[in-house]
Amino acid sequence: MANNRSLYHSYLLRLWSADEQGQMVWRASLENPHTGERLGFANLERLFAFLQDQTIKLTGDEAQRPSSPQ
Repeated sequence: MANNRSLYHSYLLRLWSADEQGQMVWRASLENPHTGERLGFANLERLFAFLQDQTIKLTGDEAQRPSSPQ
């Protein structure tokens, strides 16, 4: 696989609100259920950026593979 990226990712998502200088903001964490690794995010934009990075489309032959058996 290109860049050792998997075609399947699984995370436990936790969301909670926090007060930051009188403003409500969302915090998030993702936990990998296989390894127990937990990542924290100060806002949803950082969470979305991480998820987008994890799901960048593969190029070349990998991108041509069907997503399900035919």
